[in-house]
Amino acid sequence: MPSHTPTPAVTLDRVSFAWPDGTPALIEISGSFRTGRTGLIGRNGSGKSTLLGLIAGDLAPSSGAIAAPPASVLPQRLTLDTDRPVADLLGIAAPLRAVRAIAEGDVDPAHFDAVGDDWDIEARAQAALAEAGLHPDMLDRRVGTLSGGEAVLAALTGIRLRGAGLTLLDEPTNNLDGDARARLYDLVRGWRGTLLVVSHDTALLELMDHTAELYAGSLTVVDGPYSMWRAHMDAAQEAARRDERDAAQTLRREKRERIEAQTKVARRQAVGRKAQLEKRVPPIVAGGLKRAAEVSAGKMRSQMHAKEDAARATLDAAQRRIRDDDAIRIDLPDPGVPAARRLAVLGDPDRPFVMQGPERVALIGPNGVGKTTLLERLVAGAAGDAAQPLRADAFTDRIGYLPQRVDGLDEAASVFENVRTAAPGIPDAELKNRLARFLLRGAAIERPVGRLSGGERFRVALARLLLSDPAPQLLVLDEPTNNLDLDTLDQLVAALSAYRGGVLVVSHDDAFLDRIGVTTRVRLAPDATDRRAREECGMV
Repeated sequence: MPSHTPTPAVTLDRVSFAWPDGTPALIEISGSFRTGRTGLIGRNGSGKSTLLGLIAGDLAPSSGAIAAPPASVLPQRLTLDTDRPVADLLGIAAPLRAVRAIAEGDVDPAHFDAVGDDWDIEARAQAALAEAGLHPDMLDRRVGTLSGGEAVLAALTGIRLRGAGLTLLDEPTNNLDGDARARLYDLVRGWRGTLLVVSHDTALLELMDHTAELYAGSLTVVDGPYSMWRAHMDAAQEAARRDERDAAQTLRREKRERIEAQTKVARRQAVGRKAQLEKRVPPIVAGGLKRAAEVSAGKMRSQMHAKEDAARATLDAAQRRIRDDDAIRIDLPDPGVPAARRLAVLGDPDRPFVMQGPERVALIGPNGVGKTTLLERLVAGAAGDAAQPLRADAFTDRIGYLPQRVDGLDEAASVFENVRTAAPGIPDAELKNRLARFLLRGAAIERPVGRLSGGERFRVALARLLLSDPAPQLLVLDEPTNNLDLDTLDQLVAALSAYRGGVLVVSHDDAFLDRIGVTTRVRLAPDATDRRAREECGMV
């Protein structure tokens, strides 16, 4: 019985795209995405967002062809148009207005055309909002009154309500708090239709039916969620490394056998020349033997070189299959933070949390509760303000701060110059060696920061933070995983693992918090000025 292969939802045939200045973004990408949910992963700069734009039709390929149904795209900056009603965000504003106008007695034929078959659009929209965990009576609210998480969930609800066959999401969980993420995960679990998601959120990627990767100009698709792709990739890399070892051993053997054979030929030729000089062989016979030996030696050399070339080609092929993904490996100076060293006091003045020693602490709570504001006050040293409902007292002036937007870098200055300002006492040669451990090396460190990719900018900010002299005793990180690809996320975890001071981090990524060894979570309540809410603040 023949096997049935599902029809691809999206097909790419040698698709290329270049920016107006001629910079190539994608070169002859071929592959397909099947129906169901697919997570698209890859390094920053690999072209994931560009590929989504091509599939959506927002960009036109320079060459090649794309076969895809009309796509619904989650808007990237939902909260900028603050005056839009939620009904508009859901994409139902026109039929909803028409239904309401007809209900009020307006029988304009244009209203009936706008309604079509959507007479129950308000009831269906309210039911869909409630299913997403949103208030069903929010259709007339303005987008500006929603939190970022509510806006994302409302937009996704609208896409589901319209029954989109193909939906494209680009980092949908960025800046969502834990509750909004959980509700988004529920929406994805019950998704009908084809969903293509670019994300670094491993919890979201675990909900996928397929995982696709853009790497080194190729698209590879594996059945199953991210963990199955990871297992597949680990096995493939182990097989490639094993093949490399075998091929290297074969090449060494072929080289050795060629040298041994050439040595034997040289010895026989030396014996023949000696015999001729001693007149033990007649000249005509010696000439014949010499020509035969040269022919035989030529064939042997040709065969030996062919075997060696084949072994070298096999080794090259095996090495090309091995990824050269570097990881940050650093040996940081000890910032001198003993276990009893008090670093900061946070939270309710009546029940403050004291952070001391090389602790790993997460500051958690819903969006809008004031986590970033509290971090900024701590870093700025604006503690002890009686007008503030929560304490943010620092007991060290050696604080390293990594804000959400990775700003604070001099865009016109080079990588080296940006890091040099934070570490003026480190000799240039030593500083370059340390930068190399952050994968910033060679000509790259002379490039202006303004010309770097997002991942490179992040590594510069991280190097500036961790290499500052003297070393910071407390690192304060605000949503450090936003917009990081999985490789850069691994590099951040590796860097923090080498750090021996205190870490205070705001993040909604529980997997990341576990990986960096967070043992304490301090929760901020939604309204810390209310006594009852303040009682919820503290260690959890």
